[in-house]
Amino acid sequence: MRRLIILGLLTGLSACSGGAHDDLEQFIQDSGQGMHGKVDPIPEVKPYEPFIYEAFSEPEPFKPRKLKPSSGSGGGLIQPDLNRRKEALESFELEKLKMVGTLEQNSVFYALIKAPDNSLHRVKIGNHLGVNYGTVVTISASEVNVKEIVEDSAGDWSEKENSITLAEESGQDQLKK
Repeated sequence: MRRLIILGLLTGLSACSGGAHDDLEQFIQDSGQGMHGKVDPIPEVKPYEPFIYEAFSEPEPFKPRKLKPSSGSGGGLIQPDLNRRKEALESFELEKLKMVGTLEQNSVFYALIKAPDNSLHRVKIGNHLGVNYGTVVTISASEVNVKEIVEDSAGDWSEKENSITLAEESGQDQLKK
């Protein structure tokens, strides 16, 4: 009886080791047939050739320079006074300043200007405001005329006139150029 049990077990084991994975083994054997790989050769490295920079007489490409010679409308006399002390309203762009009213005190006419930080300033003719070296030229009940000194692309200074009009009640102001 023992022999029968051992014979039965051996028959069962031999059946399990059979063809369950035969198709997989056959696929692996067949997949490599007919493939012949070819690797392209490494490209040849050209030797380094040093470049000698000889354009020292040319202008530097990353340094600001004038695009054309100064024609000097006014002979170059127009330029801001860079040595004077800046006033409070010169740290703001002219477009962000608002005229909110006028005031007359001791026969001097003042304009009331509101800055973006909500501070209120009183300016008179000759005061400076705006980042482009603006100077108050005239003050009327409805606007402040400002003459700015701006630098063009050629490095020349020129005058530009702007005005700040009285802000409407809606809180909007207008800048005339």
